[in-house]
Amino acid sequence: MKKLAVVAIGGNSLIKDNEHCSIEDQYKAVCETADHIVDLVDSGYNVVVSHGNGPQVGYMLRRSEIASEVENMHPVPLVNCDADSQGAIGYQIQQALDNEFRKRKMSQIINVGALSRESLKTAVTIVTQIAVAKDDPAFKKPSKPIGAFYSEEEVVGIRKKYSYWKLISDAGRGYRRVVASPKPLMILEEEPIEILLAAGFCVIAAGGGGIPVIKTEDNRWVGVDAVIDKDFATSLMANQLKADLLLISTGVERVYINFGKANQKGLDKITVAEAKKYIKEGHFAPGSMRPKIEAAIEFIENGGSEAIITDPENLSKAANGDAGTHLIA
Repeated sequence: MKKLAVVAIGGNSLIKDNEHCSIEDQYKAVCETADHIVDLVDSGYNVVVSHGNGPQVGYMLRRSEIASEVENMHPVPLVNCDADSQGAIGYQIQQALDNEFRKRKMSQIINVGALSRESLKTAVTIVTQIAVAKDDPAFKKPSKPIGAFYSEEEVVGIRKKYSYWKLISDAGRGYRRVVASPKPLMILEEEPIEILLAAGFCVIAAGGGGIPVIKTEDNRWVGVDAVIDKDFATSLMANQLKADLLLISTGVERVYINFGKANQKGLDKITVAEAKKYIKEGHFAPGSMRPKIEAAIEFIENGGSEAIITDPENLSKAANGDAGTHLIA
């Protein structure tokens, strides 16, 4: 059996800046990242890909608000924006991966029941639901940044016009709207993901942190308005799938302490204890690197053997031990 790597792509990494935030720009970024993911597949890994949706889901929600204000159109709930962004971004990643598989003439052996045949390597997207607790304290304390970054000057006008928004400073990059971000508890589509992996497919799942759902008293699942953190959802999925490796993609080749200062230091390999110490010392920004470190810690503490944080260009090298920051027990 091939080793399983679960790879998380950041939603912000698919939107380079305010001048490159169109669907076309996003697809170009997806194609660049897909090339590096296929390098990982080519090196012998089965791969599950997840992705963020912070900017994208914020844009979708904003378009819905504008339409309801100007054209009297019905508003789209945040939970539906989660689902829409998961399908839309998943489609782009799936297409980009398939094109790269085809370009490299990569194949797979499909074994499902009586069906056994060789075909071109194929990616498939699963729209994924993730259980959360209905009494999660996050619903009373929004913290997940979504949408665009705003300057201090822009925020003054926004707060006057949209008094119901909650805005915070996001890692020194500007102000962003925040929404509830409950803790993920269980991947509902775990079994279909496992079946597709066993059949040889490359799977895209838990996109945007998944669609948050709660169980009702009459044993039904219903969606709730929130955005689950992609890194925590991916860490949970990696544990449920018993992945050999969790790879969290970000904008830098490795994690740094004292980042941006004269004495900054890149970290090659750290233990969970060291990572917790660095968090306590305030080395990682809450809206940026900290959730990635915390998600990596959760993966290790729940049975995972190794988590790596690196940039898309170095995914394959990092998996082989030649790049990135490696977190171990």
